[in-house]
Amino acid sequence: MEHVSSTRIPRPLDATEIRVLGVLLEKEQTTPEICPLTVNAVLAGCNQKTNREPVMELSEGQVIDALERLRQEVLVWRTEGARSEKWQQSVVRRWGLDRAGKALMTLLLLRGAQTPGELRTRSERLHPFASLQEVEEALQRMAAIDEPLVAEQPRRPGQKEIRWIHLVGEILEPPPVAVPVAPDVPHRAGSALGDRVARLEETVARLEAELAELRKLRKLLE
Repeated sequence: MEHVSSTRIPRPLDATEIRVLGVLLEKEQTTPEICPLTVNAVLAGCNQKTNREPVMELSEGQVIDALERLRQEVLVWRTEGARSEKWQQSVVRRWGLDRAGKALMTLLLLRGAQTPGELRTRSERLHPFASLQEVEEALQRMAAIDEPLVAEQPRRPGQKEIRWIHLVGEILEPPPVAVPVAPDVPHRAGSALGDRVARLEETVARLEAELAELRKLRKLLE
């Protein structure tokens, strides 16, 4: 008989395993009629271009290997379908997730670190939250248990809001956004611009002086 670990997280999961689990959880909530999923459906969900951070390009072999590793840890189940094998997650019971926790863990597995506001906005199809407070309370519950599933991420320089992360394994951050670098402006162009600004300032000063004279003249004529 296969031994089942009593721990929620038997070992740190790698990025492929995390993406696979996120897909299995997501599809149960958004398209339950197609679950359990075939390998092809899991693969398509893993490589989906939307609602994934970062976008991945996994092969069928990588997905099959990840499913098998997760099965050995009793985090997924395999069933024999009429035409092919199908897969479903078994972490909801293992991790003790309620509907709110299931939705939030799904998003954290699929998209990495997020603020409570982002989680609330993105959870609409999974489990609608009535308020930001409900999101924060659900996160706090998962953070307060033995072997916590989530944690607050230390605020980085320039960040105003706290972001939350899952604690089940590797966290892939999206690639940094390239900041365009302004091309070097030749000194001559800079000088020309400076001359133009100086001329405009002189014109404004002259017009202000003329306006002041006109106001004085108007007072004399009144």
